Amino acid sequence: MEAGQGAAERAQRIGDRVSRLEAELERLEADLAQARKAQQAWLAGAEGEARVGEQLRRLELQGWKILHDVHWPGRPKANLDHVAVGPGGVLIIDAKNWSGDVRLRDGVLYQNGYTRKHETASALDQSAAVAALLEPQHRSMAQGWICLVGQPDLAGSTSTGTTVVGIDRLVDAVLALPPVLEQPFAHAIHEYLEGLLAGPKSPAVATTALLDRPPVESSLLAARRAAAARPVASHRPHLPPRVRTATPASRRRRKKEPGCLGAMLRLVLLALVLLIGAGAFQQFAESLSTPPSQPTPGVVRPEVPG
Repeated sequence: MEAGQGAAERAQRIGDRVSRLEAELERLEADLAQARKAQQAWLAGAEGEARVGEQLRRLELQGWKILHDVHWPGRPKANLDHVAVGPGGVLIIDAKNWSGDVRLRDGVLYQNGYTRKHETASALDQSAAVAALLEPQHRSMAQGWICLVGQPDLAGSTSTGTTVVGIDRLVDAVLALPPVLEQPFAHAIHEYLEGLLAGPKSPAVATTALLDRPPVESSLLAARRAAAARPVASHRPHLPPRVRTATPASRRRRKKEPGCLGAMLRLVLLALVLLIGAGAFQQFAESLSTPPSQPTPGVVRPEVPG
């Protein structure tokens, strides 16, 4: 071995390890930067939802009922930021705390020059999922809204029908809606949706969105189709089975007593009929077996003096 060869080999091995650690460090730094960015986005989103929720509380004095951070029907891992039910209908409001240049142009929402069609379509999907839970006459009252926290004065709607409103205009825009729900119906729908959306499990909803899903995911839609294809046997409403209440023993005995007494009377009458019939038959038989008495020829009976 030449002089310094062992140290050179050791240095080479350490250099290889340094290269691996530097590559790992670059990957960790990239992951750290991505995690920090995601953290900031979620924090901004949480702040935006909280600020929108504060504005929506002002509507409660005007007959509106609000749900916050509830299940997205049909999507167990997703949520709805806010659901407002009141005179103007059922509003599903997605809070967005976006930064930069956000504007509406030709019915399309842009942020920093990039379209936000995915977000506007998502707002419509949210309203459609909630509408699927309602009765047919109430489904058209469900609306998808986007509330912008960072652009408080923006207001308008997209060409697809999503309402876009800044946070400072939110309350006025809601109160300006034409009334479509009376107060009792609004309260009933709110309680109904609260029971479904705020529960421990997200409600399942079958829509045409399942058509392009794998068969396992679209099994619910297939079940709905099969149920709809079955012929209806009758138009009579389905009534629950009658529940028979327990009858006291005394009542049961009273009901059985007339039946037993009648049976006994019938047996007595039958015995009497058989007895009378047997006596009549015996007399008839005896009359047949006994011949009539006749006088003996050639014998003269003496007269008995009186």
